[in-house]
Amino acid sequence: MRRFFWWLALATVPTIATAFRSSSVIEQRSTASFSLTPARIITQLGPKLSANSSIFCQTDPRWFNATERWQAYSQPDFLVVVEPAKESDIPIIVKYANSHGIPFLAVNRGHGSTETLGRLKNGIEISMAQLTDIKIADDKTSAFFGGGVWDGQVIAALWAEGFVTGTGSCACVGVMGPGLGGGHGRYQGFYGLIIDGLISMNVVLADGSAITVSNTSHPDLWWAMRGAGHNFGIVTSFHAEIHKRTVDEWYITEFVFTQDQLESVFEVLNSQQQNGGQPKELMNYGVFTWASEFSTTEPILEFFIHYVGSAEEAAPYLKPFQDLNPLYSKGQYYAYPDVLDATGTGMNSPMCQDGHTNMQFPFGLLEHNITATRQIYDYFRNVTTLQPLFKQSIVVFEAYSLEGVKAVDPASTAFPHRDDNILCDVLVTYDPDSSLDAEAIAIGKQITQFWADGQPHRQQHTYVNYAFGDEPLEQMYGDEPWRLKKLRAAKAKYDPHNAFRFYNPIV
Repeated sequence: MRRFFWWLALATVPTIATAFRSSSVIEQRSTASFSLTPARIITQLGPKLSANSSIFCQTDPRWFNATERWQAYSQPDFLVVVEPAKESDIPIIVKYANSHGIPFLAVNRGHGSTETLGRLKNGIEISMAQLTDIKIADDKTSAFFGGGVWDGQVIAALWAEGFVTGTGSCACVGVMGPGLGGGHGRYQGFYGLIIDGLISMNVVLADGSAITVSNTSHPDLWWAMRGAGHNFGIVTSFHAEIHKRTVDEWYITEFVFTQDQLESVFEVLNSQQQNGGQPKELMNYGVFTWASEFSTTEPILEFFIHYVGSAEEAAPYLKPFQDLNPLYSKGQYYAYPDVLDATGTGMNSPMCQDGHTNMQFPFGLLEHNITATRQIYDYFRNVTTLQPLFKQSIVVFEAYSLEGVKAVDPASTAFPHRDDNILCDVLVTYDPDSSLDAEAIAIGKQITQFWADGQPHRQQHTYVNYAFGDEPLEQMYGDEPWRLKKLRAAKAKYDPHNAFRFYNPIV
């Protein structure tokens, strides 16, 4: 059957960027001179780059593929694309941009969706497309990765050698972009977030200097970049832990339910998630989605139950769902790299196709408030029925296992939401049409309000990699006052002119 689940643990972000907010501490540099045409930039910057680097503008046939993005709304605007062949090219590009007052943005796979990206005008795109090397260390406990590697590439390359590591869950998304914002993924119950497996990062700062950042080298920046890294530098390569794979296959079961089963389904989910204490081998995620194979009158509930182990071990967790008499169910073994295609997150899945408007609105939960979830379903059904152009949209519930995430001291990184147990998201998707944008934004905000009303005694948490872009900073970077204070101190030290100002900025 066709898969309907459009995956989001993409943590959908570029390799680095931030967006401008006024501050008395940070001073933004002036914008580019109007005399700097694309042709002049190419003539001046091109000869400075290493062999096999590329630099081109909109008239080049490579332009479309290099600049097309997953999110069609509020896109950055570029004069030229520079594709460095070596890490050592990136300091040259940054110093050139600074000397001419040109804004810049490093781009890996182009999945960043925040509206703040649209504030970049007449800039330089630094494409990470050639920086994709992977080298396993001699001791077989870690590996070295180019800053342009992506999830599907890393998962397949390591699996073939008998290893796994923390990545996002969508094949087409870069690793380090989501990692800078934390980095949820299927192996986080075992090994934590992407940031929890990092050993060091090679970073180009706003002034073009190249440094190594680790627990012992620039420790203040090490803390800040693991959760708010888009504000601080370009990661040109990184060193991360890898682990011997513990199983050869995962057992994945897909369930489809009708809306009259909603309350029962979410009661089972709450009981199994145990307020974040489910076994590390068990995880689930699901969606409200339209699927004409099952219904043309209302959205279905589709859930994938993952178990890192055998069908027999998974059986006790599957039985409560099976007892609800689902409309459809199917369980099957998959090697880990094949899980992505099987669950609709592979390279050819709808979720990996560029060019749509994809408005995202995330929310972190402790558990499902079933009354709020019913309100969300009914509202989603009504608004997508009234406006069929929104029927590509989904409401997402991601409940990865959390043992590895919660094992890390929350104060040890800038990522602020380790106490969240469920990552929810509204993805309002449609073919680009500016007349629909305001309504799409209103839909996303209304659904997140239902979630907020369902846990009124808790501060709202917004996963920065899914943020729409206008949320309060405390929601994205933590409501403990010391967190933003510490981030802003690092910002003033490492990027005093706010060069990295185009991705959910802290100032």
